[in-house]
Amino acid sequence: MEFKVSDELKRIAVALLSGLILAVGLNFFLIPGNIFASGFNGIAQLLSSILNKMFQIKIDTGYFILLLNIPIGILGWIKVGRNFTYYSVITIISTTFFAVIIPVQRLTPDPLMSGLFGGVLTGVGIGASLRYGFSTGGMDIIAVILNKTTGKSVGFVMLVINMFIILTAGFFFGWQSALYTIISNYAMTRVIDGIHTSHQKLTAFVVTNRAQHIIPVLSQSLVRGVTIMPSKGGYSGEESQVLMIVITRYELYRFKQIISQEDPLAFVNFVNTADISGNFFDEEQQAKISAEAARSHRN
Repeated sequence: MEFKVSDELKRIAVALLSGLILAVGLNFFLIPGNIFASGFNGIAQLLSSILNKMFQIKIDTGYFILLLNIPIGILGWIKVGRNFTYYSVITIISTTFFAVIIPVQRLTPDPLMSGLFGGVLTGVGIGASLRYGFSTGGMDIIAVILNKTTGKSVGFVMLVINMFIILTAGFFFGWQSALYTIISNYAMTRVIDGIHTSHQKLTAFVVTNRAQHIIPVLSQSLVRGVTIMPSKGGYSGEESQVLMIVITRYELYRFKQIISQEDPLAFVNFVNTADISGNFFDEEQQAKISAEAARSHRN
């Protein structure tokens, strides 16, 4: 229980910190430089900036971030599940809160520096969230919903939204703003990739002597199939097992916890998985199997 409570507090702390980092990136670099983030944060910036520019109506970007994410959060709660959406909602509320209370001020007159630092900070905020098994809302929740309901990637939808943001920024604020937006989004993507894989699924290879301890915990906690392959150390000659398991990126944090807890000496190699075929449980199927296992155990 102590482990679970400390883990819960850690993830909440990461959600709050991610919101703070995102707000700093927006209010100190992107917003004052008329440089726009990607996804829903970028749309929120556009709405706030255009209202201010054309109608002199000043509404903080944070309020639009919350407004756009409310229906997405509700849909995510229904379609994706509590665990993923719960921490994502905390991050959204945190971003809104800090974006409203932190004043918008320009730290550098150089738009290139603003775009790069804004992109790096937003990338850190998003990447940290993904590393701990949740998201900053918006397109990440839509990506999971689309993948769950249709099995399709959100890549095309994301491309259309970002193209809309770039073209709108260029039309209202000049094409220099659009070009710096592209640079900022590229920097953000590179930082996210550095912190956390951008692929939806990963294949993990675990070299261990404690397969009998690891497999039951993985099966119970993640409800993922495990393939066991015999192995032998090339240097030591020691007999061991290689466990192969495919997981989603949102399960990576929990997976690392289980391996570290059950076998701290295990060697783990993560490989980006481009595509899979066959039976791969979504969260609803995992929950159903877990509930059936729990009922069988009680009986």
